[in-house]
Amino acid sequence: MKHTVTLANGAVVPALGQGTWYLGENRAQRQQEIEGIRQGIAAGMTLIDTAEMYGSGAAEDMLGEALSTEDRSKLYLVSKVLPGNAGGKRMRRALMGSLERMGQQYLDLYLYHWRGNYSLEETVSCLEELRAEGLIRAWGVSNFDIDDMEELWAIPEGRNCQVNQVLYHTGSRGIEYSLLPWMREHQVALMAYCPLAQAGSLRSGLFSNKTLQSIAEAHHATVPQILLAWNIRDGHTIAIPRSSRAEHTLANAGADQITLSPEELQAIDRVYPKPTHKEYLDMQ
Repeated sequence: MKHTVTLANGAVVPALGQGTWYLGENRAQRQQEIEGIRQGIAAGMTLIDTAEMYGSGAAEDMLGEALSTEDRSKLYLVSKVLPGNAGGKRMRRALMGSLERMGQQYLDLYLYHWRGNYSLEETVSCLEELRAEGLIRAWGVSNFDIDDMEELWAIPEGRNCQVNQVLYHTGSRGIEYSLLPWMREHQVALMAYCPLAQAGSLRSGLFSNKTLQSIAEAHHATVPQILLAWNIRDGHTIAIPRSSRAEHTLANAGADQITLSPEELQAIDRVYPKPTHKEYLDMQ
């Protein structure tokens, strides 16, 4: 892929990956979803994100079948541990369950899905143990705000965090106020979930926006492709759109060929501006 992101540990990953939220839950769609994953890999979307929570393991199980014919060395696999499994022996058991469902020997990246009752010190210690054993190559977090990140950074080994996966799309830019600048300063890459506002009420408004439609027409593209191109515009953001159909996955991959001009980015900023201080406080 043309657009890539280099993590703090030197790993280079495609800026456009594949999400799996809600996949694997409908047996009637399983082969369709598997074909979508494989087509995405063939198109260069070799970073695949999942979680033990998704379908209570169903997404990982579906991926196990989808990846059985793929060259593991070309993949970058990401999964997440639930808060209730993020400490003690539970994390190891959770990871081994994810690996078994996916038919893998290791993960490239393991994320702490969101904060729970285990102390960050214990969670980081467990993650570091798994990394030392080679069961995971790296780790990160998900749904951490700036206070969480600063607490993480106060733990010496906490600075091995490679990624923070949070909500981010054109219509949801709250992280740009303080969290995103902090992450840039500390070399923590952003992994954006729901980059097409899949789970939000803004989706229809984004897709029908006249400015976005005009920019899409200028690039002979679709509005979703423009939304993804915007998401990966800076070289520091990984977008993980979810799709259950190969044609949609391939359309998402097409966003890699789009580079938005400064004028187009300014036009998007005028319609969907960065948050002001008051707006940021209202979000809290």
